[in-house]
Amino acid sequence: MKQTATYRILSLSRYQKITALIVADVMLALACFYVAMFLRLESNDFQFNVLVWLAFLPTVPVLVVSFHFFGLYRTMTRFITARAFQSICVGVLIASVALFLSSQVFSALVLRPGSTILVPRSVPGIFVVLLIGAAGGVRFLFRSFLLSWVSPDRQAIAIYGAGQAGRQLRYALNQGQEYHAVAFIDDNTDFHNSLIGDLRVFPPNSIPTLIDRYDIKSILLAVPSASRTRRREIIEQISSYNVGVKTIPGISDIVSGKASFSELRRVSPEDLLGRDPVEPRPDLMARNITGKVVLVSGAGGSIGSELCRQIVKFDPVTLVLLDISEFALYSIAMEIKESMASAGTHFAVEPILGSVQDSVKMTEMLKQFSVQTVFHAAAYKHVALVEENVVEGVRNNVFGTRVIAQAAADLGVENFIMVSTDKAVRPTNFMGASKRMAELVCQGLASETPNTKFSMVRFGNVLGSSGSVIPRFKAQIEQGGPVTVTHREITRFFMTIPEASQLVIQASAMAKGGDVFVLDMGEPVKILDLAQSMVRLFGLKPYVMETTDPFEPARGDIGIMIVGLNKGEKLYEELLIGNNPMGTEHPRIMTATEISLPKESLKILLDQLQEACLAGDAQEIRRIFLEAPLGFQPTDENVHDLIWMAAQRRKN
Repeated sequence: MKQTATYRILSLSRYQKITALIVADVMLALACFYVAMFLRLESNDFQFNVLVWLAFLPTVPVLVVSFHFFGLYRTMTRFITARAFQSICVGVLIASVALFLSSQVFSALVLRPGSTILVPRSVPGIFVVLLIGAAGGVRFLFRSFLLSWVSPDRQAIAIYGAGQAGRQLRYALNQGQEYHAVAFIDDNTDFHNSLIGDLRVFPPNSIPTLIDRYDIKSILLAVPSASRTRRREIIEQISSYNVGVKTIPGISDIVSGKASFSELRRVSPEDLLGRDPVEPRPDLMARNITGKVVLVSGAGGSIGSELCRQIVKFDPVTLVLLDISEFALYSIAMEIKESMASAGTHFAVEPILGSVQDSVKMTEMLKQFSVQTVFHAAAYKHVALVEENVVEGVRNNVFGTRVIAQAAADLGVENFIMVSTDKAVRPTNFMGASKRMAELVCQGLASETPNTKFSMVRFGNVLGSSGSVIPRFKAQIEQGGPVTVTHREITRFFMTIPEASQLVIQASAMAKGGDVFVLDMGEPVKILDLAQSMVRLFGLKPYVMETTDPFEPARGDIGIMIVGLNKGEKLYEELLIGNNPMGTEHPRIMTATEISLPKESLKILLDQLQEACLAGDAQEIRRIFLEAPLGFQPTDENVHDLIWMAAQRRKN
């Protein structure tokens, strides 16, 4: 019945609602005047005196006009605030003055001198008190009535965080028709069992009870100022109850106006894996960028594009973007130009299409733009794809690096920073081996080219990159599963793309020549645990299954299938070949002394490798990698290069 009445009220036209409000205010004014007269005279004999009501009559239009002037009929009752109460007070005061004046004037006109005044002088004062309470109270009661109405389509939720952000979120949700808040949850014991509005604050251990009582499907996280570590702890606690978890934007985005409290998003894996970042040091960020011509190879990739976003903040003279992908290059170039326009900064942005394997183009590009700093992020990084395209992977990762690095050395580029990977340490796949070989190339050039500072920066997986497991897991969950994990015990290091890019830039500023920098990746993450947490974030129950197991809906909502290690994949990644890391002036950047090769030995090795690439002989590449000082330990005796295998089949 209540829902039907509320629905009918809400479905009225704007004109009908305003008319109803005016009628309600007139009736309230009449009622309050009657009560004021009764209280003053202690009798209701006046009610039959037409002159009394004629004296009161001018008060009604004055009240309506005053309320209209102060916007009370333009304010939607559902969204009325305390400011409207101030308008009610002023409007009623004006109406009471009109009542006083009209009663005085009317009494003087119609009564004989010496007669009792029609409306006692104290009545307007009593009238003010009564009408303010009535007009304001009715509006706020009606507002409460409307807001308490819950559409059958609204989802019951709880808000984690009873602070200011939580209260504002609750207010914002009340304006919509998607969610209905039923409780606050907070770990602050001072809030427990207290009421905020009409909602009680519960401790976190009450979550299971609340889920059962209100059929809660999602919990909204409203702790924007909490550290990432604390947010991760809260999310892990909530997600264990198999409810969806959503969050509001960070406090910095809210303050800057980029987002509002009502903009909810599903909690991302980054919230689970990310750590509290160390603020980048402006002096290190600017050292190789400000006032310099900077080149980023692989500028359209995950790391390359973020490097560009960080570089533009520190005023380079020119930013040269190099990528072999037309679409990726166009996308990052447009993004950078738009961000410059919005920030009011001005410097040249030069998008160059090309491959790092093109020696003529690399030399001309570095020369014509007078490049001073190179961030070399161009590489093929997908392990399984490089296993199936060994020859091209080696050409790009090893000889592409050799071409652009040699050109930089020949032209006296001041700084050359190669973005490497943890998979270069005791590699079990061709991608890692090719990156370790590229490191040797840079180390060799560093020893013979003192005018160019060569350095390498090694780190693990970055969250949200094109090759990350996280987008794949998300897509598999949205499709109903199963989520595929290669091994129960497989672990990986993870870091956010912005943090990794900032650390790469800061590491480059500390380079002396030939440095191998290693980023502090934090603790390794078990991929199976990550998959289970992601399933729970969707409010679903995960269960682990082998490839031969049948689907068992009774065990859970989404199966996590163990499918076996991919080609070249290993269980654990490492960041150091030796155990001799040394600290630097940055707490999350270490430096390591790694093995390097004499110039002649490196040249012989590269010549052999180049001949094998020209011949398309993936088996020979494997042999060279095994004999080279790379620590190459392939997990498979077979070579999986698709073209090479096809050629072998034709020979047989």
